[in-house]
Amino acid sequence: MRTGIVSWGAYIPKYRIRTEDIAATWGDDPTRIVDLYLVYEKSVEGYDEDAVTIATEAARRALRRGNVDPKRIGAVYSGTESKPYAVKPISSILIDALGLTNNVFTVDMEFACKAASDGIVAIAGLVDSGRVEYGLAVGTDTSQGEPGEHLDYSASSGGVAYVIGKDGVAAEFEAIYTYNSDTPDFWRREGSPYPMHGEGFTGEPAYFRHVVGAAKGVMEKYGYKVSDFAYAIFHQPNGRFPMRAASMLGFPPEKVKPGIVVTHIGNTYNASALMGLARVLEQAKPGDKILLVTFGSGAGSNAFVLNVTDVVLERQRADVPKVDDMIADKIYIDYATYLKNRKMVKLFE
Repeated sequence: MRTGIVSWGAYIPKYRIRTEDIAATWGDDPTRIVDLYLVYEKSVEGYDEDAVTIATEAARRALRRGNVDPKRIGAVYSGTESKPYAVKPISSILIDALGLTNNVFTVDMEFACKAASDGIVAIAGLVDSGRVEYGLAVGTDTSQGEPGEHLDYSASSGGVAYVIGKDGVAAEFEAIYTYNSDTPDFWRREGSPYPMHGEGFTGEPAYFRHVVGAAKGVMEKYGYKVSDFAYAIFHQPNGRFPMRAASMLGFPPEKVKPGIVVTHIGNTYNASALMGLARVLEQAKPGDKILLVTFGSGAGSNAFVLNVTDVVLERQRADVPKVDDMIADKIYIDYATYLKNRKMVKLFE
């Protein structure tokens, strides 16, 4: 059996804010904004939630879905852009929160929105080498956007966790390919509360060059064709980019739309493409092939080819909240509550 995804779990906060409400706050045309980003609403963390609590719940669900003994986890890699501590790892917190042993490789990854997928690659190597039996890769974010700036319409909150191993694999890794370069499309300097965009670099030089480059690279190197895949999932900063990338690669919309979550929960950064993968795994059939391409500003993409096994049927029956269930389970809030929950305004006693 190849190394692959043994189990997965996701967590999306219940709170939502409609894009039209954000637009109305800043005097923008709601119809134009929705059409521009194709994001209708986005998820917002509760006042008592952060990247750690989100990661913990997603990871607990992943362990429960696969009935994985926490003591068999030998590595925890977390990827985030929104750590609650400037200096303190999330991965070490997860050891105690999940009841793991102390003999666990614990690493916080950093590469914008693809850091969690870098963790998957690293854990797959540890499993292949025999150093660990199972590893846990977590993508979690309460992504930042300056009020009134365009990220305010898409930056959202959510997390997803994947148990990686060789025993009980629901989706095998058939191929992995990476494509990286020094493309400064997005950054946040130390002490700055919000990130900045290198506007001219955001689309073609960054997202499309790397996502399409990684997808073409893995397909050409290993001889895959578009027709080989039942599903294709791409990083989702908005609703337009993944569909355009799919078109550039020749993927029809019906192979891409099942993995689109950004339209209803926004861009969850490290959980973005991986949340789309979780949604696809909850409906995929044995024998399906999946193309997954993540993206991180700075810039780089990881492409994965996964082959779904019979085990996926058992995982789909597990008593764990599904992505579609969490998308539907929501409480709408106004912009003032949104600012409070995101700690953009201070509460004084």
